[in-house]
Amino acid sequence: MKFWPLIRLVPRATHFNFVGLAPFAAILSALLIVGSGISIAVQGMNFGVDFAGGSVMDVSTPGPAPLAQVRATLDQIGAHDPGVQGFGGPNTFQVRFRSVNGKDANAGAAFVQQQLQQKFPGLKVTSQSTVGPKLSSELLVKGLEALGLALLLMLGYIWFRFQLQFGLGAILALFHDIVLTIGLLSVARIEVSMTSIAALLTVIGYSMNEKVISFDRLRENLRKYKTTPLREVINLSENERLSRTLITGTTALLALSGALVDPGNPLFSLVFTMAFGIIIGTYSSIYVALPVILLWGAKRDDGDATPIAPVRTRP
Repeated sequence: MKFWPLIRLVPRATHFNFVGLAPFAAILSALLIVGSGISIAVQGMNFGVDFAGGSVMDVSTPGPAPLAQVRATLDQIGAHDPGVQGFGGPNTFQVRFRSVNGKDANAGAAFVQQQLQQKFPGLKVTSQSTVGPKLSSELLVKGLEALGLALLLMLGYIWFRFQLQFGLGAILALFHDIVLTIGLLSVARIEVSMTSIAALLTVIGYSMNEKVISFDRLRENLRKYKTTPLREVINLSENERLSRTLITGTTALLALSGALVDPGNPLFSLVFTMAFGIIIGTYSSIYVALPVILLWGAKRDDGDATPIAPVRTRP
């Protein structure tokens, strides 16, 4: 029991030179951003039915789901970009397709349902939804508007809470996180849906939380060490919060790890995006947001930090 909890293995005091690695991190980030841009421009995004339009059916069968046979049937009847994915249990799966040759969205969905029930006796469609091209484009615009509004609100909050250069550093870091996350989705050909937008918003929230904690520790140390060079104060601040960052990030990743082992899980794209966002959000807090402050400089005229008297409790 003396070796438990393992959290005790995390060092309480570290002396890493975070600022010294910033130039190498800048090169790495630039390469990753360029690679993401190339992937997005060349092969684009794997937009799902939410953004590209099409139909989704939740299907159940009396016996084990014949996924391969269903996929072959969809190809034979002329369904465009068909996808078959198991979920929930061995007898349930989901069918997705963009359109059917020579048919509109509703007629195509009815035709596919008829063909599947004829080919596989006992097959039942438990739910079905169809998204037209107009609605899918509106969903994409609304999703991008949600991302833009979140960035603007966070810029205003950081500017009000700290200083302008802190806000610019945070927004630059968030753009960095979003571009790399979208680039990874493009490279891995993971389907982009409204769930992915929700994951991106969650990544923004987690990343911003990391930056607020980092900025708050930096501000307190700037008030304590008024004559210490800014780069040394940044190193001190990040070393002081390193154990907290490792514990929080690891706990979040462990909570998501269960869904990452099954790529067929309907929530895989959500969990995958969030897991990558946690890693890249922690990285950008140190090597994107803070270097902006280091280059710009920070004001130290907020007065001395006021000691807080300990709260005494009765035994």
